[in-house]
Amino acid sequence: MAGLRQRQKADREQRILTAAADLFRDAGYEGAKIEAIAERAGVSAGTIYNYYQNKGDLLVAIVAMEVNEVLKAGAVHIGRRHQSAVKAVDRLVAIYIGHSLVYLSKEMWREAMATATRQPYSPFGRFFSGLDERLAEQVCGLLVELRRAGLLADDIDMASTGQLIFNNLNMMFTVFIKAEPMTIPQVLAAIKRQQRIVLLRAAERTSGGIQASRGAAEFS
Repeated sequence: MAGLRQRQKADREQRILTAAADLFRDAGYEGAKIEAIAERAGVSAGTIYNYYQNKGDLLVAIVAMEVNEVLKAGAVHIGRRHQSAVKAVDRLVAIYIGHSLVYLSKEMWREAMATATRQPYSPFGRFFSGLDERLAEQVCGLLVELRRAGLLADDIDMASTGQLIFNNLNMMFTVFIKAEPMTIPQVLAAIKRQQRIVLLRAAERTSGGIQASRGAAEFS
């Protein structure tokens, strides 16, 4: 019985977050009302307030849902066998960026980023920063696996290299979110060009370096 209640609770929360994400897209973050979200989700407004205090809490939960899904997909990718460091990192970045607009519009991302910037030490700001830290750690984790596979040089500082790659990715994601006309393929192409400067140097002294270079040529 407890298991059934937990599944029902999880289903209810999922419906609320999906309804909120859809309405934020349709009506805009400012224009969306809790009552309208409740109607879409098939619950009462009071039920939503049992889970979330306000729209800001809903936005945080949607961002968390988004990041948790890409982290799971990233973990699966890291566990695969890789032949090229460049292609492996490109694919991880594509997972991150490609999923970024599934639940959140660019307007919603701008709202989340602005709130986290205005209130860096608030629960929202700390939570938002924590999500970035988890993504950066996953990038570093991929590099460690690539080094174990002989695709990156042993003397490369994995933590610094991974942080550098993630910082550039994060900056370009901000550019993407700010520029409404910019498409996912456009931002991915820009990130690929930039991160090759780091990745090819990290791979060129290994037995996999030649293959990494070939991978770069294929996708340049």
